[in-house]
Amino acid sequence: MLDELKKIGLSEHEAKVYLALLELGSATAQEIANKSGIKRTTIYMQIEALMKMGLVTSFEKETSKGGAPKTYFRAEDPEHLHRLVEKEKSTMKEKEAALKETIPDLEKLFLSSGERPRVRFFEGIEGLRAIQDEVFKIKAPAGETIKTVASPEDVIKTFPEHPTEYAARRIKKGIMVQLIYTSSKGAFLKDFDKKDLRESRYISPDKFPFSCDIGIYGDSVAISSLRDKPFGIIIENKGIANSMKTMFSLAWEAAEKYQK
Repeated sequence: MLDELKKIGLSEHEAKVYLALLELGSATAQEIANKSGIKRTTIYMQIEALMKMGLVTSFEKETSKGGAPKTYFRAEDPEHLHRLVEKEKSTMKEKEAALKETIPDLEKLFLSSGERPRVRFFEGIEGLRAIQDEVFKIKAPAGETIKTVASPEDVIKTFPEHPTEYAARRIKKGIMVQLIYTSSKGAFLKDFDKKDLRESRYISPDKFPFSCDIGIYGDSVAISSLRDKPFGIIIENKGIANSMKTMFSLAWEAAEKYQK
C-alpha cells in the first residue's frame, strides 16, 4: 500500500505516518514515530503536511493522572484521498493551461539566442537501429543525397539484416546515397550501384582504415561506432552538417583516383 499512496501524491514518510495512524486509530506523536519508524524529531512535519491534506486531524485528551492534556492524532477516512487526487487533476489542468500559454514566448526566447546544435546519444544495437531509422525522417531539399562513409563488412557484421531491411527501405523511398567505403573485398559495390540508388567510391582499408559509420543528411550528422561496445550520436545543426558535407566532397574527389 505504501507504493500506491506514493503514486497518489504522498511522500514516503507521509504515507508511512498515514498507514501507521490507520492501524493505531488515534495516537500521540511518539506512538506514531514508534509505529512508522520515523524519527520523532521529524514526525511533526509529516503530520502537519497530512493535516493540510485533510487526511489527519488532532484532538486534546486528558491524561489519567490529571496532568496536562496530550495531543492525539487520528487518520481520516481514506475516502478523503479521492479529494486529494481530484485536487492533483485540477492542478495538472492549470499547469497544462499555463504551459500552453507560455510555450510560444519560451520558443521565441529560445530562437532569439541563435541556432543551437542538438546532440543525441544512443547505446547498443537497438540504439544504432534508431539512428538508422532517423534517415527516413529526412527534411532536406528535394534530390539531396545522403553522404555516407562506412565499412560494409562492419555494418553487415553488426546488422546482418541491413541489405534486406534498411537498404530495401531506403531504395523503396527513393533516397539516393553517395558512399565512400573500405572493404577487404575491394570495390565490389560498383556493379550494384545503379539498382541500389547509390554512387560509391572505394578506398583501401590498408591506407585508410576506419570502422565508424558516418551519415550526413539534411541538417544532421550521424556517427556510429560499430566495434566493441556499439554506440552512436546524432548532431542536428545546419552549420555543422554543411561543413561535414564540404569535407565529404573533398574526400569524394580525392577518392576518385583510387577507382582505377
